[in-house]
Amino acid sequence: MMNCAVILLLTSSCFTSSALYNPNRAVTSKLKYLLEPPVYAEVVARRGQNATLPCILRTKPRHYKVKWTKLEPENMGRENIIMISNAQAFKPYGHLGARASLRRSHSMDASLQIRRLLLDDGGKYRCELVNGIEDESVVITLRIEGVVFPYQSEDGRYRLTFHEAKEVCAEQDGILASYHQLYRAWTEGLDWCNAGWLQDGTVHYPIIQPRPACGGQLLPGIRSYGAKDKNQDRFDAFCFTSQTSGSVSFVSGSFSFEQAGHACQRQGAELALVGHLYSAWRFQNYDQCDGGWLRDGSVRFPISNPRELCGGIPEAGVRSFGFPNKMKPLFGAYCYM
Repeated sequence: MMNCAVILLLTSSCFTSSALYNPNRAVTSKLKYLLEPPVYAEVVARRGQNATLPCILRTKPRHYKVKWTKLEPENMGRENIIMISNAQAFKPYGHLGARASLRRSHSMDASLQIRRLLLDDGGKYRCELVNGIEDESVVITLRIEGVVFPYQSEDGRYRLTFHEAKEVCAEQDGILASYHQLYRAWTEGLDWCNAGWLQDGTVHYPIIQPRPACGGQLLPGIRSYGAKDKNQDRFDAFCFTSQTSGSVSFVSGSFSFEQAGHACQRQGAELALVGHLYSAWRFQNYDQCDGGWLRDGSVRFPISNPRELCGGIPEAGVRSFGFPNKMKPLFGAYCYM
């Protein structure tokens, strides 16, 4: 009886092997060298911090190189190489390469480390293994944690070309926001009825509470004007900033714009930028129910704990008085040091 069982087991095994055999299997199967998918496809960090983008080899071919690039959707066809390496050495390229290195925690580790992150370091990165036979790659997203703030020219609504919008964001310690950054800000409560430029040259605005002047009866969402002429069309700007290395403080008083600057100088500081105030509000929960001058001539105040006498709006945010007469001594000063 036992012999019959053994014979049946062997017979079953033979039929099983025969059914699974595929003479082309060695040709069609792909040897995977990289960890796919990566354990973490998104890495989150703030400006000024360091970040590690994972890329682990499963096994190393005899001859190979690993190439790290940043994918730039707005520059199709242009390859932004950061680093090329092999088992012995690596060569950095460009401004990112100057702040990058390989982690090499073990012999199979090709993870990229970027030091002192900048606002525009966010985006998608590709780790590509090139061995001359079959190339493979993984894509990692680096997300800079920050805050989006709408910005309007002192001259009024819809006065900025695309290039001017880039400039004003840079002047206020920011960059033009990406669509993904604006979308995330919308999910976190940003509701703004003025259209603004984004970094890809498109124009949008986020709406949470639909109203007649902001898309009528359309559902909440990101309203889009699509791509516009960067040299001729004029809108506001959506800027993006992250944490700063300094701190914001408020000097109480009734100052003109010039007096506010002197008040900050007496503190060993200078008038804060709009981006500084938004960063303090977002990352330090800064709450001050007093209007104060900023360096661009606007008057604003940050509210983390909404209350009736501080703007009367139930959501947290940075409130604005716009651009008052700079000669009138009416407000305090927000200083940055």
